[in-house]
Amino acid sequence: MSKSYTPGLKVLKHTKVYKERLLPLKGEVHSKINDEVDSETIVASTEIPGNVQMINMVNKLNIDPNQIFDCMNVNLNEKVTMNQIIAENKGLFGLFKTEVKSPIDGRIINISDVTGQAVIAEKPLPVQVDAYIPGVVSKVYQEEGVVITSEGTFIQGIIGIGGEKKGLIKLLVNNPKDSADISQLDDSHKDTILVCGKHLDYSFYERAKEIGVKGIICGGIDYNTLSKILGYSMGVAITGTENTTTLIITEGFGSIDIASNTFNLLKENINKNVSVNGATQIRAGVLRPEIFIKSENKKTSDKFHEKNLIISEGSIVRVIREPYFGKIGKITKLPFELQKMQSETMVRVAEVKFDDNSKEIIPRANLEVILSNE
Repeated sequence: MSKSYTPGLKVLKHTKVYKERLLPLKGEVHSKINDEVDSETIVASTEIPGNVQMINMVNKLNIDPNQIFDCMNVNLNEKVTMNQIIAENKGLFGLFKTEVKSPIDGRIINISDVTGQAVIAEKPLPVQVDAYIPGVVSKVYQEEGVVITSEGTFIQGIIGIGGEKKGLIKLLVNNPKDSADISQLDDSHKDTILVCGKHLDYSFYERAKEIGVKGIICGGIDYNTLSKILGYSMGVAITGTENTTTLIITEGFGSIDIASNTFNLLKENINKNVSVNGATQIRAGVLRPEIFIKSENKKTSDKFHEKNLIISEGSIVRVIREPYFGKIGKITKLPFELQKMQSETMVRVAEVKFDDNSKEIIPRANLEVILSNE
């Protein structure tokens, strides 16, 4: 039987997830191996040095470089405040002194009797890394971070924006074919993750953002709406750094039903804590937006390997190009022979049976496997 590899999305009810939680530069790790953590637990922290200001004391005080220490009123590593007098010359007969004031709040990090300069660093920026998902610390990278291991529901989307968020999951629709209405939004949805059905419009997103909704999950969105939310046309860059309500699109552009398997998994977890991340790498597809919900009961996780990305008879697939873009079905046949498409090209194809029992011949390159353990 003919087979081929294809990009795949994970929609898994029970799976083991590993998350590296790393600092941007070396710092302090606060957790040790086998520590149980929740999504808000700070597992590592560091400080990013602040901006520096260089003050040319030689010019300002009219002195030689080797006289700088005699003129300084503060010492190396001492904290200073804005407009504090940090140096002054002796003047003439004790008169006509020249003073140098600190231009910022900070700390003296260098005084040079060679260059005649003093350097002040602004207050460092504290950086804290939380666990993001509840689980157990399975590995520690000294001064750098940890690996969190957890088991639960893991769902990948097609595209997303916004960074990591945590909150209770709420459903605004009872059917994946429906779309939520802006009138359903109220202050009770603050800090939640909302499942909004097949389609999202700009006014709904803006109202949810105004209320303080942390995340939105929906089936589809118009490209122009997404560009309006971002404030620019989405290209091939990596998303996820946007300071906004995180948005996860599970199916693609347009008005597309959330896949029934995905919707049912979300529905099973109403009012549970969920972690979402909208970060997406557009071009390569190696970084997908994700949803994770920790399992409450211990259960052996299903294991998935590279072989699960092979298209074979019985595989659940999604069509990723027109004219059947977004439709989900099951592979019923994989003809070995190449077949001619409308474009006159000869390609390997698959027969796909969709939910409405219709069957279509689709080029295999236009399909992606959906990994599922439902």
